[in-house]
Amino acid sequence: MSITRILGAAALGLTAATFAAPVLAQAPYPCQLVKIISPYPPGGTTDILARLIAPGLADELGTNVIVENKGGASSNIGTQYVTTAAPDGCTLLLGNNTGVVINRNLYQLRNDPVSTLAPVAEVAAVPLVLYVNAGVPAKTANELFALIRNKPGEFDFASGGSGSPQHLMGEMLKLDMKLDMTHIPYRGQGPALADVIAGQVPVAFETTTAIAPQLGSGRIRALATTGETRSKGLPDVPTMKELGHANFVIENWYGIFAPAQTPAALIQRLNQGVVKTLKSPALAKNLDEMGSDDVAGTPEQFASFIAKELPYWESLVKRTGAKVD
Repeated sequence: MSITRILGAAALGLTAATFAAPVLAQAPYPCQLVKIISPYPPGGTTDILARLIAPGLADELGTNVIVENKGGASSNIGTQYVTTAAPDGCTLLLGNNTGVVINRNLYQLRNDPVSTLAPVAEVAAVPLVLYVNAGVPAKTANELFALIRNKPGEFDFASGGSGSPQHLMGEMLKLDMKLDMTHIPYRGQGPALADVIAGQVPVAFETTTAIAPQLGSGRIRALATTGETRSKGLPDVPTMKELGHANFVIENWYGIFAPAQTPAALIQRLNQGVVKTLKSPALAKNLDEMGSDDVAGTPEQFASFIAKELPYWESLVKRTGAKVD
């Protein structure tokens, strides 16, 4: 669990898959179709979570729900699309800390997501994994750092885009471990992971959600995670904190957002639908295996958490000197 999550808890604690749902015994939801915008290409954690949530949310709302990918510009294209959508409960965002709280410190955005999106419910928060292509001759994170120091300028690291937590973790490695590496941004974590698997880039961070299915291939190797404790899904992989790097306790978080000015009654109905979906036994088990705590709560709790995240990521961008590549 990240430092900001601990503080937040103390304070308050077009590829489209369609899911049809029966009409529930309550007032009909005002949209015949709800779109969840995933601001990344298929294959990354955001897209995975959106497609896990869509069927249950369709059941809860009594309408149809689709997932639509609008990737590009480190999630800015899809995120900005939702900031300008009609506030009618028909267009939602499965957003994360990259698009909502980090990019505003790196890009000249048309709309500030913090003021033009309404938090509905936090969905998940998962640690990152430092991993390498299997051809890299390092079996531990500290061995990797020593190897990179001995070969300055010869190592690149991949991320799903400038401003992503994966990018910022790479910049923190460079700064704190005194490493000379070059950042290679991709249009999403799925393409970044694919190129590390293929050996095009040797090093990257990825969420436990996206990387776990790939570890059995033997083509990549997990060296450390950024959780407060070891991930349930990767019990043999030590944390960066265990290895003596206490600054590297961080989570990538995800949540459902609606356009600002969406009526409070719709926000509450969406929140209830999302939370019930997240607490269903099957999805709760999936989230637990991903290493996510049970973070589902009220819109007010999610907004409070985001308010505490803002200064953390602003400070990290400044400290690392991260730039748009």
